[in-house]
Amino acid sequence: MSDINEMNVGVRWYVAHTYSGYENKVKANIEKIVENRALGHLIFDVQIPVEKVIEVNGGVEKEVEYKIFPSYVLIKMIMTDESWHAVRNITGVTGFVGPGSRPTPLSDEEVAALNIEEVQVKLSFEVGDTVDIIDGLFEGYNGTVQAISEDLKTVTVLVRRGRRDMPVELDSNMLKLAEKNA
Repeated sequence: MSDINEMNVGVRWYVAHTYSGYENKVKANIEKIVENRALGHLIFDVQIPVEKVIEVNGGVEKEVEYKIFPSYVLIKMIMTDESWHAVRNITGVTGFVGPGSRPTPLSDEEVAALNIEEVQVKLSFEVGDTVDIIDGLFEGYNGTVQAISEDLKTVTVLVRRGRRDMPVELDSNMLKLAEKNA
């Protein structure tokens, strides 16, 4: 028995090295193996980071995908003997990234920089609520939420300045729901 089970640190992103041009085949094979062997409890996601670029050739625009890391596939998994063997023995996989034969998971900072996971933003307020501004130029003021952007990153707040309300666009992390005054 190998020492792979001893390296188990929970669900993490790992990088598998592949033959050049085999990235899509490896991804499809991993997904098929997860389904056929019922490994959904060990392997959760497989991604090939790509960048979409619009190329113009002869006046015709065409959207083209370029692999950001050719010959690499990112796998979100729990590292066990079973999951390691399932991935390692796929045709086209040469091994995992890490020193020697020890797969090394990506750090949280690396995962965030790669932007491979969607982060769910949940706001504690909605349109019409009174919020306190806790950062920035208007820190200490409060106002009424007038609009929230689709990506939930910016919020338009009506802030009372003198005798008029002024719409101010702020980052959502600069606001908190105002405590109800009794």
